[in-house]
Amino acid sequence: MNTFTVSIQETSNKAIVKFELNQFVTKHQSFEFNNIDEAKSSPLAQQLFYLPFVKKVYISGNFIAVERYNIVEWTDVQNEVAEQIAAYLNEGGVVVEESAIAKKVAVTVYAESTPNPAVIKFVANKKIVTSLFEFTSIDDAKTSPMATELFHFPFVKSVFFDENYVSITKYDIAEWDDITIELREFIRSYIENGKEIVSPEATKTQQTSTKQLDDKYDALDDTSKEIVNILEEYVKPAVASDGGNIQFISYDADTKNVSVLLQGACSGCPSSTYTLKSGIENMLKEMMKGRVETVEAING
Repeated sequence: MNTFTVSIQETSNKAIVKFELNQFVTKHQSFEFNNIDEAKSSPLAQQLFYLPFVKKVYISGNFIAVERYNIVEWTDVQNEVAEQIAAYLNEGGVVVEESAIAKKVAVTVYAESTPNPAVIKFVANKKIVTSLFEFTSIDDAKTSPMATELFHFPFVKSVFFDENYVSITKYDIAEWDDITIELREFIRSYIENGKEIVSPEATKTQQTSTKQLDDKYDALDDTSKEIVNILEEYVKPAVASDGGNIQFISYDADTKNVSVLLQGACSGCPSSTYTLKSGIENMLKEMMKGRVETVEAING
């Protein structure tokens, strides 16, 4: 069983703080409780209402949002609340009972083209995974019930998940005009029915949890850390908007070569070689003069 970790996120409303979890605690459903009586179906919310400053509790997906009364400041109590939530979850505490009535939130999914003609990005109006995952075959997708079902469509070649979207790569046997509506409706219905998208074991097998990534980063040499930071700041946001991801693999100080992994829409994209050479390679050569000469890409 994966250990729950909690991170504290401020919101635009100073009275509300989001306690974000590294795993989902509801099946893409949302629950709102205004007092301890309303929270009978949520033992976690009831426990939070024992804190005198808690005004409202909202539970959805992978976060718990709490609104406070003005008798305290969040800076004075938020760490204790985060610790209390983590301890409760790690002791196997129930978040919401089956009898709880969820707030009805309509799921919408829209299709978005990417620079890769073989890939379309299906974007949902809610968070569907807590970290990115790529599956390139049905065997590879054992830890993802949703990817497994998608591979039952004969034209699906690979599936890539990031926070609120699914990028699907198709085989040439089908045209997007013929299959986009069918895929979009399947994804929308799957999410709305609260079915599991990836199992908790997926982060272990794909090494994508925050702790795993931090451990990998800490083990790198200084130059490699610098490259990772440049990719994170300047490259990843752009490729994510196109439905893909770029991941640092290695740096060779002798040959001054950087190896990266292209995932999702970036993998096998006709324009990715050009982007790599004219964009990423030039950027690294400029920002890390004398230390980087070439960048090579491996398709995920």
